Amino acid sequence: MENATLLHALVYNAIDGIIIMDDVGIIESINPVACKLFAYTEQEVLGNNISMLMPNRDKESNDYYLQHYKSTDQAQIIGIGRELIGRTKEGYQFPFKLGVSEVKYAGRRIYAGFIHDLTKQKKDEIRLKNYASHLEELVEQRTKTLKETIKALEKSKEKVSITLEKEKALSKLKNRFLSMASHEFRTPLSTAQLSASLIEKYAEPLENPNIVKHAGKIINAVTNLTTVLNDFLYIEKLEVGKVKANLTCFDLEQLAQEITEEMQLLSKGEQQIHFAHYGVQKRIKLDQNLIKNSVINLITNAIKYSSDTSRIDFTTEINDTHCIIKVKDEGIGIPEKDQKHLFKPFFRAHNTGNIPGTGLGLNIVARYIALMEGEISYSSVIDKGTLFTLTFSNT
Repeated sequence: MENATLLHALVYNAIDGIIIMDDVGIIESINPVACKLFAYTEQEVLGNNISMLMPNRDKESNDYYLQHYKSTDQAQIIGIGRELIGRTKEGYQFPFKLGVSEVKYAGRRIYAGFIHDLTKQKKDEIRLKNYASHLEELVEQRTKTLKETIKALEKSKEKVSITLEKEKALSKLKNRFLSMASHEFRTPLSTAQLSASLIEKYAEPLENPNIVKHAGKIINAVTNLTTVLNDFLYIEKLEVGKVKANLTCFDLEQLAQEITEEMQLLSKGEQQIHFAHYGVQKRIKLDQNLIKNSVINLITNAIKYSSDTSRIDFTTEINDTHCIIKVKDEGIGIPEKDQKHLFKPFFRAHNTGNIPGTGLGLNIVARYIALMEGEISYSSVIDKGTLFTLTFSNT
């Protein structure tokens, strides 16, 4: 008696709807949540077939599932976790998830149906899908606007007479535009990237691959455009002399390990970044921010121009006379005819294809290294890879 009372209390206080029916679908018990979902009183449903709670199109299929279950004892056929449509007393239809379990009670078989309302979840799915589509359109629109503006600027430059004074005026105008564009676009891009990341997070329980796919497209587009804007901003600062080398003493090995961990998260597929430090000394006097930005740029290129299963070697060395930093990849390499132009702004090798990039990264790195009175060198073989070496005096 005590167990029966406990069971009754559990059913009537459950947060989901529960319906008890016999082996032909006649409702024997219904809890308050189920009554509320279907807008019936308990007296109105008891003794009626479960099909009264379904649209006409689903009644026959429900009888089939029940009969098939009775003849095969295959619970999955009846649909543990099936998504169905319910119909309320007023005729309103709503989605729900149904799980059915057989219960042997008093020498006979009865069935317990567990009903979870999906109305809110379905609305959230539609809202997230619409929001992701809106963000994707926004990023495409901003990207198009930026490209058109840059193209318009280039056309304006071609029309200007190449005299010394006019060239200086155009250069100032370009730098002012790049600075303005970089700053003005950074805030909406950051918002779009954050929103897309949140969409990915909130979409995980929904297990909807389309939401994850489109959110990923937005994030990739925003990341690429942010990289372009950052390159323009760095160039503008270098052009007007805002970047100065701030030499401080820091632990190079520790910085390099932090960079390795950060870049490993951004690697493609099964790419692996291997770091090693050589020499007893670990501390060096250079500009820590310029070193970090330069190495991140080189490793980013190594990731971008290498296969998903490649290895990237990153090493640092401090000896009695020099500090040496190397980044070596197994990527597409640099054509020999292009190597002499490698550090020129806006130059990209002819074998880069559709891989995104501005052609500014190596120019920025070379200028950062020069500010610290260092040297940058390289060696490259097509389809074998590229090695970049940064060398600084340690005396």
